[in-house]
Amino acid sequence: MITQTKRNEIRQRIHDRIRRKLAGTAERPRLNVYRSLTHIYAQLIDDQAGVTLAEASSMSLKLKTGGNIAAAKEIGKAVAERGIAKGIKKVVFDRGGYLYHGRIKALADAAREGGLDF
Repeated sequence: MITQTKRNEIRQRIHDRIRRKLAGTAERPRLNVYRSLTHIYAQLIDDQAGVTLAEASSMSLKLKTGGNIAAAKEIGKAVAERGIAKGIKKVVFDRGGYLYHGRIKALADAAREGGLDF
């Protein structure tokens, strides 16, 4: 049986491998996703300047629960709105080492529907 700690180490290795291949710029920031058991977070990051341009999370939106697909859709819409407000249309999607499935896929689809292109 794989423990939660071991699973997170494996995810972190995958995330590091992904991050070697992609980076965000001012014109095309990185849409980073992090999910915990109870919440989900998304950020638009300019890696060249080292700044977060926009963010949304289940905590900042004061959602009752952040650990489900409905919350992930809300976060995707919110981060897209905040990005569009700052003039960001194109992003690079960073799934954070998670499988493109469930909450991660729901967030990405909602961000696309909100106007982000990736």
